[in-house]
Amino acid sequence: MLIETESTPNPATLKFLPGRVVMEAGTRDFASPEEAAASPLATALFTLGDVTGVFFGRDFISVTIAPGAEWSDAKPDVLGIVMDHFLAEMPLFHPASAAGISVPGENEEDFSDDPADADIVAQIKELIETRVRPAVANDGGDIVYRGFDKGNVYLKMQGACAGCPSSTATLKNGIESLLKHYVPEVTAVHAV
Repeated sequence: MLIETESTPNPATLKFLPGRVVMEAGTRDFASPEEAAASPLATALFTLGDVTGVFFGRDFISVTIAPGAEWSDAKPDVLGIVMDHFLAEMPLFHPASAAGISVPGENEEDFSDDPADADIVAQIKELIETRVRPAVANDGGDIVYRGFDKGNVYLKMQGACAGCPSSTATLKNGIESLLKHYVPEVTAVHAV
């Protein structure tokens, strides 16, 4: 089995491509060993010590390491864990759990869209789904719509996008410009 790796704009994150589907639908972001308990693969990656984040995309796994850690040291271990997992055909999540479903956490800010903005929200969501998410998936991450209020769009950055030094530029120069161009009601885009 050959597992390809790709760098991402976030130097702390590498993208691992096992050459098969990782998640049939949706994505899953693990920011701690406690969150990773739902997945044998994520749990194994966090046991390495330097791993601070694991993200499952459709056909990739993004792994983030701690500041000061070096990919030259961590990469062989991560590759070994990912390869062993897929060669053993282990499940991505523990059986009989709904762990594969990604839902907003209780501590996340809740944005309720105004029903009067339904057409605007639909346009924003379509642009994010068709133009933004495929681009950030190429970089090992994901962006999730969280809300629209008085011209402000709120997005959650996941995987390689979370904590990336260039994420602010991507958000403001890329995503905000795109949304403002196609949806004049958008005045600003914020990460939550």
